[in-house]
Amino acid sequence: MAIPKKLQPVLWSTKVDLLDSKKDKYYIIHQIFAYGSLTDIKWLFENYSKKDIIRIFKSAFKDYRRSRFYFVKNILLDLKNWKPDEKYYVKNTPRVIG
Repeated sequence: MAIPKKLQPVLWSTKVDLLDSKKDKYYIIHQIFAYGSLTDIKWLFENYSKKDIIRIFKSAFKDYRRSRFYFVKNILLDLKNWKPDEKYYVKNTPRVIG
């Protein structure tokens, strides 16, 4: 699947033409959840399985604002019972070294 050019502002660290939808799905999924619009998130659910999205979302990515992280976790993915250590996800928590 080709990544649409409309996602370039959200996937700013590389040109979307160079992204591989399978190899780069960790980056794509987290970037869209952290910075994308609802339209971008809709595209995500249309192009990746919910199982893949949840698995990748649960992989640490320290670039979420607290409110955005909990919106994705609790509302979009219905992971209310999952209690991760937010220092691995939320930007404004102390850095984890080691």
